[in-house]
Amino acid sequence: MKRTLPLLLSAALILAFAQAAMSQQDIKSLAPQAFGKLTRPAAQFNHEQHNEKAGLTDCVVCHHGGADGKIDKSASTEGTPCADCHKVKAEGKNTSLMNAYHKQCIGCHKAKGKGPLACGQCHKR
Repeated sequence: MKRTLPLLLSAALILAFAQAAMSQQDIKSLAPQAFGKLTRPAAQFNHEQHNEKAGLTDCVVCHHGGADGKIDKSASTEGTPCADCHKVKAEGKNTSLMNAYHKQCIGCHKAKGKGPLACGQCHKR
């Protein structure tokens, strides 16, 4: 019994710290290095919580493909960073990276009538 108590306490501590670490992984900043120095803090975005709350199950809703400035909702880019397709400065008919974020997020929030719309609601100081 004396040997199991320290083992159980150790296991409980490891579990507590692991749980805290896992919840930290859910928080993501939408701030690719491509932007350089930011004028506002990076937008905080909890991917799983957002999708659960919004009832999203299809990744292509946000992670769309496309070419020449046209969105293709049949081609998923899941796992590809937005900055791989959207450059900081728009090239040709493609949307700039910042406009892509804003159009995707705010556009959906406006269309659904839910979610943050003001800058400070995502870019929290």
